[in-house]
Amino acid sequence: MLSEIFQPFVKESPISVMVGGLLARIFSADQIDHLFEANAQRQYTKDLLFSTVFDLMSKVVSGIRPSIHAAYQATSEEIAVSITSVYNKLNATETEVSAALVRYSAAQLSTVIEELNGSLPPLLPGFHTKILDGNCIEASEHRIEALRYTDAGALPGKSLVVYDPSLKLALDVFPCEDGYTQERALLDPVLASVAANDLWMGDRNFCTRKFLLGIVEARGFLLIREHKKLAWQPVNSLVKVGQCDSGVVYEQRISIEDNQGERLSLRRVVLVLNEPTRDGEERIVLLTNVSNESASAAVLADLYRNRWLIEGAFQELAEHLSSEINTLGYPKAALFGFCVALVAANVLSAIKAALRSVHGPLEQEVSGYYIADEISGVYRGMMIAIPPREWEVFGALSKLELATLLRDLAGKVRLSAFKKHRRGPKKKPPRRRRKKTEPHVSTARLLAQQRLQKKTP
Repeated sequence: MLSEIFQPFVKESPISVMVGGLLARIFSADQIDHLFEANAQRQYTKDLLFSTVFDLMSKVVSGIRPSIHAAYQATSEEIAVSITSVYNKLNATETEVSAALVRYSAAQLSTVIEELNGSLPPLLPGFHTKILDGNCIEASEHRIEALRYTDAGALPGKSLVVYDPSLKLALDVFPCEDGYTQERALLDPVLASVAANDLWMGDRNFCTRKFLLGIVEARGFLLIREHKKLAWQPVNSLVKVGQCDSGVVYEQRISIEDNQGERLSLRRVVLVLNEPTRDGEERIVLLTNVSNESASAAVLADLYRNRWLIEGAFQELAEHLSSEINTLGYPKAALFGFCVALVAANVLSAIKAALRSVHGPLEQEVSGYYIADEISGVYRGMMIAIPPREWEVFGALSKLELATLLRDLAGKVRLSAFKKHRRGPKKKPPRRRRKKTEPHVSTARLLAQQRLQKKTP
């Protein structure tokens, strides 16, 4: 199916070929430029195509190039505009376009994962679970003029991200340029995306009366940690109903009032933990409208622990991809970089789904770090060796043919090269001695002294 020119890379780095093929199939220049034209409200295309800016940012977040300037310099003859024009386009990229990129990637890659039969079992059968969480982009460098006279950390924006734990995809993102904005202020557009039979999981920051009522009104379901300021009325007393791995479970019925003065009945699940959380909390209180027939209180208490899957996804973004490029001080540029990183993470999730469809469950065995490292190390050379016209074969494949090819490539991957190495529990660091008269030490002498001490009875 692939020409002879692919064969050295198919043999040595099939994962890189899978990534290149998915990018050629889903993120061609024509598709990206069409997406820009359909979603841009104020920006327009003059000399610099949006697909070019997306390509430059993709190389940075994937670790293929260390910076936008380095990515530009490597292809400046092809781009034919100045680096200033590139940054101007970046700094003006509308958040609507950035969010549309994430939604587009999720829609396209979900069909690929489903064709591969690579999705994980639903967390709660019969429901489409979606995990909602916020992400605040780390402080940027003080490069832009407005930041040069302050020592305070400059926050270039934040986002709410919707994560599908079965597909392991970021389905949607709701970016905001104001880093001081409360996450609750971004919930209205999230409500507009709620579909029937969704099960929304979130922390107590999203436990607002309007959000809970909105989910129910859209015929969705919720499993959200209770906020102490939410007003509710008890319908019955709290009673012990069982236990789960984390502790003892209690339950009661409560009600909250809707906009018409009617009472909405909810289940209030209280998990008294065997061990306190790292914040010292001894219990977790959850609100839900999932029926007892669909899930017991103990099942829901266990299910909520999966909310941390999105935290793990954010951690992978930070550790394996350059999701927060602190040289981008302008909010629109920083948020665009974060959204492109979400797109890259979605592509990696599709790759893992292909591996899963061939090798079976591998979440606990395969390291995202080593996969990302493989791609960043091979991709530049591969794209030089294989000209763009050769990648057009991926665009001509049917969904079934694409899935067949991805499985074939996944079967050639040596999983041992990407094995995850679990470290043991962290040891408490010893107290360090500090002497003003000893600004540095000889490592060799300290090692010799240590060996001598171990030999001495």
